[in-house]
Amino acid sequence: MPPPPANRPAGKDTLHPRNRHRGRYDFPQLIKSSPALAAFVRINPFGDASVNFADPAAVKALNQALLRHFYGVDYWDIPAGYLCPPIPGRADYVHCVADLLAAANGGAVPRGPAVAVLDVGVGANCIYPIIGHQEYGWRFVGSDIDPGAVRSAQRIVAANGALAGAIDCRLQPAANRILDGIVRPGEVFDATMCNPPFHASLAEATAGTRRKLANLGAPRAGTPVLNFGGQNAELWSPGGEEAFVRRLVQESRLRPAACFWYTALVSKKETLPGIHRALKQAAAADVQTIDMAQGQKKSRLVAWTYLTAAQQRAWRQARWAPAGR
Repeated sequence: MPPPPANRPAGKDTLHPRNRHRGRYDFPQLIKSSPALAAFVRINPFGDASVNFADPAAVKALNQALLRHFYGVDYWDIPAGYLCPPIPGRADYVHCVADLLAAANGGAVPRGPAVAVLDVGVGANCIYPIIGHQEYGWRFVGSDIDPGAVRSAQRIVAANGALAGAIDCRLQPAANRILDGIVRPGEVFDATMCNPPFHASLAEATAGTRRKLANLGAPRAGTPVLNFGGQNAELWSPGGEEAFVRRLVQESRLRPAACFWYTALVSKKETLPGIHRALKQAAAADVQTIDMAQGQKKSRLVAWTYLTAAQQRAWRQARWAPAGR
């Protein structure tokens, strides 16, 4: 049975109810917002308008159109070779984090700049801060170990008035640290977000890219072209996603009152037991694992907090009650 057309991903109705990308891509409207997209739109074998998702230039043009049309971002660009993430799945993570905060706030999503979120590994694309600020008015700190990624994210923020003063991009000076060197003394966050590099080596990342391109029908010969891009630090890290998240757990334990909800995406279900063991050892007060899906891609969000029920109530009164007024 052939896969569904690229502009109608399987299971797109499984996206979060507030996700703006649940329906089919409206290419005429997207082209109206971003005329440059027109050069990449073709009629696919199913008779639908679509783009070639194996073409990095087409993926970037689609992202530029989506960000302009739905989020009011007039300038968005990334250097060649950097990660160009699919917008719908990234938006889902933001909305799931909003639900976590809402569950501790009487069902109302805390909104406005009083809500602070740390994006670990903001990348050159700055996608999570863009969506989080434009959807909920949150203030973001984005960290990255790559100076080029930080400069690119800073350019995006500086070029868009809608993002002015809302996103602070910081360079992580130590490649083996996550929160250390980023979280400043006395600084607190309502949530952290992290999409860790899930491959354990460059060879594993390359093999994953080949499988992805094969699924998209791209030629198998030659060096694989990363349709969504990605620098080494974005795609792989020693020990893969489990080692990365376990390190995040260890560092978070040293800052139990610096964040309400620490969160991370986990792509491989087999890494969950090790992460859950680390959280038990860290004495997290509450751990939640939330299934997420976009088409055939399955992932899960792991969230943990060290705050007691009384501390959570005090946090809500001090930070979110003003934000909700």
